[in-house]
Parts: sequence; C-alpha cells; structure tokens
Amino acid sequence: MVYKFTNTKYIPLLVFQLILMVLYFIFVRYGGDKHHDVRGFEGTHVMIFIGFGFLMTFLKKYCYSALGFNWFLAALVIQWALLCQSFYHMTDNIIYITKLSLLEADIMSATVLITFGAVLGLASGLQLLFIAIVEVAVACLNFWLVADIFKVADVGGSIAIHAFGAYFGLGVSWALRSRKTKSDPATTTPTVDLGGPSYNSDVTAMIGSIFLWIYWPSFNSGLTNSNSEYQRAVINTYLSLAAATVTTFVMSSVVSKHHGKLDMVHVQNSTLAGGVAVGSVCNMHIGAGGAIAIGIGAGLLSVLGYRYLTPLLTKLNVPDTCGVNNLHGMPGIYSGLLTVLFAALATKEEYGTDLFGVFSAMDDKGLGRTAASQALYQFFALLVTIVVSSAGGIITGLLARAPVLEPLKDHERYDDEINWELP
Repeated sequence: MVYKFTNTKYIPLLVFQLILMVLYFIFVRYGGDKHHDVRGFEGTHVMIFIGFGFLMTFLKKYCYSALGFNWFLAALVIQWALLCQSFYHMTDNIIYITKLSLLEADIMSATVLITFGAVLGLASGLQLLFIAIVEVAVACLNFWLVADIFKVADVGGSIAIHAFGAYFGLGVSWALRSRKTKSDPATTTPTVDLGGPSYNSDVTAMIGSIFLWIYWPSFNSGLTNSNSEYQRAVINTYLSLAAATVTTFVMSSVVSKHHGKLDMVHVQNSTLAGGVAVGSVCNMHIGAGGAIAIGIGAGLLSVLGYRYLTPLLTKLNVPDTCGVNNLHGMPGIYSGLLTVLFAALATKEEYGTDLFGVFSAMDDKGLGRTAASQALYQFFALLVTIVVSSAGGIITGLLARAPVLEPLKDHERYDDEINWELP
C-alpha cells in the first residue's frame, strides 16, 4: 500500500486548539458556585467517551478508529461547543463557565458523534474533524433557534441533538457517497469485506450499548429545572428503555431472515431507541404507562427501520454505517411529534408550578403562550431542525470532498491501516 499521508496532516488541528486557547483566555471566566450541583454531568461524560466510542467498534477492522477518533472528536468538540453555545448568552462579553456549561457542551458533542456514526469508516480523519468543527457551529445555531427563539421543550435533546445529528450525518453521507464507475480501476472491490462485524468486535460494541443504556437517564434528566421534574425524567427514561429493550428482542426474532434468530445490530442499537424517543417528553406528565408505550413504539420503529429502511437507503446510495436514522433520526422525530401532543394537553392543574419549568413560554409573566400555541411551536422547531440539519450536512459534506482533506478511496474504507500503526 502506498501511504499518501504526511506527518503534518493534523497540524491545522493543533493551530485550531491554540486559537481556542486564546479565545478562552479572552472570553472565559469561572462562574463561581453557580450550577455547582447540576445533575447528569458525570453520567453524560461516560456516555460520550465510553458509550459512543465502544458502540462504534462493531466493524471488524475499524476499532482503533472508532475509539480513537471518538476521543479526538469529543475532546475537540467539547471545547468548541462550549464557546459556540455560550456566545449566544454572554454577559458583558464574558462567558462564565460552570458545571452546567460543561454538561451542555458534552450534550452538544453527542450531535457530532451521532453524525460520526453515519459516516463511520467512510470519511478520512481530516474529513471527520472538518465536519465536526462546521457541524458544531451549525448545531449551536439550531439549538439557539430551538431553545431561545421557539422556546420549545426538548430537555433530552431528541429534536436538537438526536434528530439534528442523524440528518446532518445522512446529509454528509449522501454528499460523500461513492461516484465510482465500472471502468474506474481505482474502485476495485477489496478482497475482504471490511464493512461488517466480527464476533469479537460485536462483543466490544455491546460494552458501548450497555454503558449508554445504563447512563441514559442521566443524559435526559441533566437539564431539568426542579426535583420533581428530574425524578419524572429519570423514571420515564428508564421505563421507556426497558420497554424498548423487550420489544427489540421480540421484534428482532420476528423479522429475522434466519429462522427466528436474534440480530446483534438490533440488540446493540434498537434497545437504546427508547431513550431517544422519550427524551423530549421525559420531564412531562406522560404517565408511567405512557413511558412504556413510547418505549414499545421506539423498539418497533427502530427494528423495522434496520430491517427494511436501511437496505433501501443503501440502494439509494445513502450510506448509514451505524444506522443512525433508526436509533437517533426516526426516534428523534417520534419524540418531537410526541412533544406536540403533550404540549397541547398540558394544563396548570396537572403540572402545578412545574408547568413553566417544562414550558417556559407558557409563563403568564413571559410570553403567555396557550397550550395549542406551544404545540405549534414544537412542530415548527422539529421541521426547522430537519431542514437545517439536512441542508447543513449536504453542504458540509460537499465541502469535505476537497482533496486537501484526503477523501478515502473505496478500497480504503473501514480500514484502520490507513490511519494507525497496527501491531
């Protein structure tokens, strides 16, 4: 193999790190004891670096890249996201950093890692880092629209994080899709198909799934505003995850092409769909039975997506290596639509003082929105997120095709040897 990479290819990232350092010197100060007791940071941190990282180790010869680039991307993105998010809420041109700021940056980094899953093994290291930097800026703009302009309820980020990351990733994937022709000698099919799992790589991917499953209640509840809201979010998330897991195992056997056997792809991913689907409504009064119903729906939606929709996307030349549309995209839309329903049903009698914590724009002293008006804004925010993420992903993906970012040839995909020294 002829190695085209040079020893200095990542130097621009060090320059970017130095720029971040200067920006932090200029704009960032400690926030004192404000938000020192915020919940969810530690659990979310584990999800980002262990959960997402190990979940993506299922490819037989891409485990170094799955773990290594996940770490690299997250470490860079958290710093960049903290600045991008905080620039919308500066006080006298100063950013006061707190534990809440770190949690929000961690949550924003999940957006990039979801996108990473869509193009796993399809994009070079430089492309991934370029995509991440651009995506954070676009995602923070969308988050500002969702949270500050539309003022919608999205405490678990199913709209602004999961749906955004999935459809940004699919937009990038479509733009990076192979344009090979039969006469092109450079597109020779590899002798070994690296685009699938091995027995051992599937086992390591399960480590990521289990960590994500355990800590998902922390992710969804971290930005809640009261103790009762926090407790509802934890309970609803756990019940939805449990119901999605049972549904996943059952449906995996039902739709199996191999005489009722279980599919590890479904078990690794669709078991988590309940956490995404309940995310935007986990702090609402959906009822324990409602949380279970949402989890059942998420498990059905995700397994059927992997079984029938992913092959269709592949035929349409829209690669989705990890199936982020089935774990994050469709469950994110599902959750967004559920917010429309539950916002329309919200009353002061049911929520008490928590109503304005969940739906800030319904506060009589603020915008004073009606339940119907809030439901409409929830729907608009979902539509805007899908449009912004898809368009942003396509444009970013087209820019990422630039030769300077060293796009991978078809025979270089899913192969650690391109980027790593292997034992």
